[in-house]
Amino acid sequence: MHIIESAALETGISELGLVLDSEAKKKLLAYLALLDKWNKVYNLTAIRNKGEMVSYHLLDSLSVLPYLWGGRWLDVGSGGGLPGIVLAIAKPDWNFTLLDSNTKKTSFLQQAVIELGLKNVSVHSGRVEDWVIERGFEGIISRAFTELGDFIEITSHLLAPKGRWVAMKGWAGEELGTVSPGIQIERVVQLSVPGINAKRSLVIAKVSEE
Repeated sequence: MHIIESAALETGISELGLVLDSEAKKKLLAYLALLDKWNKVYNLTAIRNKGEMVSYHLLDSLSVLPYLWGGRWLDVGSGGGLPGIVLAIAKPDWNFTLLDSNTKKTSFLQQAVIELGLKNVSVHSGRVEDWVIERGFEGIISRAFTELGDFIEITSHLLAPKGRWVAMKGWAGEELGTVSPGIQIERVVQLSVPGINAKRSLVIAKVSEE
C-alpha cells in the first residue's frame, strides 16, 4: 500500500478525533488493498482511485464511530464490507454480522474476514426479509442501503429490545417522513468527513416507547 494512502488515513483519523492503534491502521490499509484487488473482478465499488477510497470508504465509515455503542451489530447490505469491516477493525471487542444477498460480495467478505484475521465478524448471504434469528442485534446499521422507512421496516424482526437502527445517509431530510408511526427518530447527526465535500448525515432511530 502506498505511503500516500497511509498518510491520508493517518491525517483523516486525527481530523475525526479518533484514536486507533497501529494494528488497526495496518488492517484498514490491508482491507483497502483487498477491496481494490477484488474490485477488478467483482465490481464492489464504483470508486477506483485508492486515495478516494481512503476518504469515501475508510474515513466515511469511521466517522460514525463516536455515535455507536458496544454490542452485537448487523450491517445490512454490506456490499464490500462498508461500514461493517471498517468498524470491526476499529472495534475488535464488538461483534459484527455482515449481510448481503449478492453471493459474489459475500464471497469477498468471507475472504476478507479470513485474510484480515477478524475474529469478531461473521458473514450471512441472503435476503434480510427472509432471515430468522433467535437473538436480535443491539444495533442495525446500513450505508446507502435503501430508503430509511424501508430499511427500518424490513429489518425490524432482527432488532433486539431497546436496540437501535443507524442509517448512514447523504442528506436525510426528506426520508425522515418515510418512517412508520411507532418509530422514533432519536437523533440526526450532521457529519464532516475528511476528503469528502458532500453532505453526510447519520440517522439514529428506535421503537417508540409510548
